[in-house]
Amino acid sequence: MANLRAFAMPKWGIEMTEGVVAEWMVAEGVPFKKGDLLALIETDKITNEVEAEADGMFPRLIAQTGGTYAVGELIAVLAGPDEAVSGADVDAFVAGFRPADSKVASKAGGAVPPPAPAAAAPAKIAIAADARISPAARAFAEAQGVDISAIAGSGPDGRITFQDVQQASLPPVTVGGGAVVDLTPVGETLVDVFASPLAKRLAVQHGVDLTGMTGTGPKGRIGKADVLALVKPVTAEKAEPSTSIAFARPAPGAAEIVKMSPMRKAIAKALSHSKSTIPHFYLRAGVRIDAILGLRAQAKAATGESPSINDYIVRACALALARHPDVNVQVHGDEIHRFGSADIAVAVATDKGLITPIVKGADSLSVAAISREVKALAEKARTGRLQPDEFQGGSFSVSNLGMFGIDQFDAIINPPQGAILAVGAGTRQPIEIGNALAFATIVQLSLSCDHRAIDGAVGAAFMQTLKGLIEEPALLVG
Repeated sequence: MANLRAFAMPKWGIEMTEGVVAEWMVAEGVPFKKGDLLALIETDKITNEVEAEADGMFPRLIAQTGGTYAVGELIAVLAGPDEAVSGADVDAFVAGFRPADSKVASKAGGAVPPPAPAAAAPAKIAIAADARISPAARAFAEAQGVDISAIAGSGPDGRITFQDVQQASLPPVTVGGGAVVDLTPVGETLVDVFASPLAKRLAVQHGVDLTGMTGTGPKGRIGKADVLALVKPVTAEKAEPSTSIAFARPAPGAAEIVKMSPMRKAIAKALSHSKSTIPHFYLRAGVRIDAILGLRAQAKAATGESPSINDYIVRACALALARHPDVNVQVHGDEIHRFGSADIAVAVATDKGLITPIVKGADSLSVAAISREVKALAEKARTGRLQPDEFQGGSFSVSNLGMFGIDQFDAIINPPQGAILAVGAGTRQPIEIGNALAFATIVQLSLSCDHRAIDGAVGAAFMQTLKGLIEEPALLVG
């Protein structure tokens, strides 16, 4: 018998209970080398690349692309690159697999359901000796009383496999009403094209010819970005008004049901817990940023590049946290953890949800260094390549919606942090300066504080220091 091994859903971090197989990067039965990319596994925060630890081959890929599987659940069967593996061997291995950790939380929310009442034992049957069926499938069919006469075998030369019998033993599933929908992602012309399933679907949808195209992915694989780069932009006559969002609209009176992604579920759980259990209070102030705009213009003229307004604000927050350590905290139950450095999480919007990569030690970084770090982290966040230590933890958060024209908003605290700063858009406003009326660019700030750890006076003192640093930015670059 071949030396088969389990390829199970990995566990990254103590809170991970399930993952999504975003994409298989190798084909079933095709040998791979050590270091080759095997799969993309999506968790509630990131998409990790799984590399081969040794040469090998997958005689069977069990997990479906886009499927959600519990940690420790079997998602593929692994063998040596040159091993001769029979379908019966794989069937027997799959049938005998047991997860190493049986305490993984269930997908329904972590609770283990009570055992179901014992069903009546099925009547055993005998199967003809000359039937084309694998040994494991024969044993299962005889034990479960499954009639194999109507089963069309999926094995070589129509041989009935264990999975064929297992599928036939399941009760019929009643599917909801509606017309049958063809979910076939590609036509026959794309069968031999080296592209991801999503890229093929997009190519068919937009009429993009992938023949002879070399992608930017591993080994020239065509990906989503390659196809979208060839999609013709919508003409002005057919474009939706700028105030609307283009999407496929459900029929009148109907609603589209979209299942939450792992990241969206994690966001919903964390923020629901935060808003319902943390006593928020809010401190708001308007600050002038004309001096920062002047510094940015000087930097642009000197180097051709300049940090963003948000980079200056992150630097100001870091220095203010150093002066007010009672705001630079995390709350864990009845304990308050104060930190010696300002590790500031910066909210980044991705197509899968909001994620907050962390600029570590921001109080010891220059504005230019913070700018480079934020750009690098934001790019990794949008491409799902953040490592757990790059978004877990942090002692403070900054969320900026000014680029969307939002004047002011209040943010929900990102637990276990004790505070978050919400930043609005800069607007020109008339103000009094030295008994004279002048115009200045004003940004509205809102500090959300956890009242269990931060008192109003402490938060107000922090805001006073922050305002002074922003309005006198020479202190930020000194």
